[in-house]
Amino acid sequence: MSTSAVLNQPIPAQPDLSAVKQRQHGAWSSGDYAVVGTTLQIVGEQLCEALDLRAGSKVLDVAAGNGNVTLAAARRWCDVTSTDYVPALLERGRERAVAEHLRIEFREADAEALPFADASFDVVVSTFGVMFTPDQDKAASELARVCRPGGKIGLANWTPQGFIGQLFKTLGKHLPPPAGVKSPALWGTKARLEEMFGRTASEISAEPRMFVFRYRSPDHWLDVFKGFYGPMLKAFAALDANGQAALKRDLLALVGEFNHADDGTVVVHSEYLEAVIIKR
Repeated sequence: MSTSAVLNQPIPAQPDLSAVKQRQHGAWSSGDYAVVGTTLQIVGEQLCEALDLRAGSKVLDVAAGNGNVTLAAARRWCDVTSTDYVPALLERGRERAVAEHLRIEFREADAEALPFADASFDVVVSTFGVMFTPDQDKAASELARVCRPGGKIGLANWTPQGFIGQLFKTLGKHLPPPAGVKSPALWGTKARLEEMFGRTASEISAEPRMFVFRYRSPDHWLDVFKGFYGPMLKAFAALDANGQAALKRDLLALVGEFNHADDGTVVVHSEYLEAVIIKR
C-alpha cells in the first residue's frame, strides 16, 4: 500500500468514554446488585488474607459495591473507607456495617477520579468493581496514586475464559458493546495488569482462583441475575421478545456448560484472578 493510501485510511473513532460511563452507571444503579454481591463475600475475605492485611492499616475499597472487601477489612480492625459511584450500593454496605457494629467511612467516588491525596492509603482494594471502568488506564493510575510507596493494591477480577467472562461475551453477542471499549475481563489477565501497573509497581503477583456460584436451579440463577444484576437486566430490557428468548437460551446453555451439579441445582465454578501489587 502506498504512503498516500496509508495516510488516507480513516482514523478509527475513539469511544465516548463519558457516555459509556453514564450507561454503566445506569446499569449498576438498576436492579439491586447487592443481592448478587452478598454471595461473593468469601472473595473479599480471601483477598484480605492474600494481602496479609494488618490491623490498623488504612484501607480504601474502590468500586466497593455493597462492601464485601470493605467488611472483610473492617473485621480485621483496619481503618476502612468504602467508595462507589452508586449511592444505593454504598447504602447497602452501610446497612451491613451497622448490623455488624463496624466503623467504616462510606463516600461516593468515581474510580477514575478518586477524591483523595496521593499516598493516602496503606492498601487499596477492589473486587469485581474497578475492572468495569471505561478508562482502564486512568482507573489503574488512580489506584496507584492513592496508595503509599511500599503499600499494596489487591484485586479480584473475572478472567476472560471463566464463567463471568463468558457471560459478558454472551451478552456482547446479543448486544454489542461500544466500539473501541476494552473488555473488563482484560483486568483478569496478568499481562494487562503488568501493562497498567508495571511502571508503578515493584512486584505484581497474580493467581487464578475459583468462586462457586450456587443456586437452586439454572432458572433460579437466571431469574436472580435478570432481576438484580444490572448489565443483564439492561441487556434483556434492550431486546425485543425474540431477542430475549434467544439470549435466555444462550445463557442457560452457558450455565449448562459450566455446571458441575447433577441434581438439578447450580454449582458453577467461575475463575477469577487474585492479584497483589506492591507499589514501588
